[in-house]
Amino acid sequence: MAIRVSGKLILASASPRRAELLKRMGIDLDILPGNIDETFLRGETPREHVLRLSEEKALLAACSRPDAWVLGADTIVVVAGEVLGKPESSAAATTMLEKLSGRKHEVLTGFTILRRGVGIRIREVVGSTVLFREISGDERAWYTGTEEPYDKAGGYAVQGMGGCFIREIRGSFTNVVGLPLCEVIEALKRVKAIDFEKEDPVPVLHGEIA
Repeated sequence: MAIRVSGKLILASASPRRAELLKRMGIDLDILPGNIDETFLRGETPREHVLRLSEEKALLAACSRPDAWVLGADTIVVVAGEVLGKPESSAAATTMLEKLSGRKHEVLTGFTILRRGVGIRIREVVGSTVLFREISGDERAWYTGTEEPYDKAGGYAVQGMGGCFIREIRGSFTNVVGLPLCEVIEALKRVKAIDFEKEDPVPVLHGEIA
């Protein structure tokens, strides 16, 4: 079986984790990230924020590829109403782990699917709840001494070493990685951007081989 894209699919994101999730599904794609201002607007909720940024990323890529399917996404971590971005230093990563330790937090991903040439647009937000166990000081020092926390929202990777801090996830696991595959695949299939193609079976030869 293979997943066939009806045209070209562009991932408007520089995240290697999003690209890997899609490629593991056998989806052929091009990557075209764009730089946008990710500052919160006045009065904007976290859900509104990730949805807007996902759309802005998709629109930027769609300007140069109007006939392609474009997927934009943005992920944030929210704990007790505070949004945690990507830590830029060991001290910032340590502070984030302290805030997450022993508590629940929410991971929100907004995604937008566009095909500008035919006027198709889908926008959705997916949320997952993650519970961390208590993280000791020596564990924080160990983790922030690795390279893993520094390009991830919230300062941890669920699919990496940071997974040892997670006691429970409610909702989509891949959403915590950075892209809710279930919902994205459903949406792509709904607008006929992809279909599941059955490969021809390998013929079975009967009789003796000379």
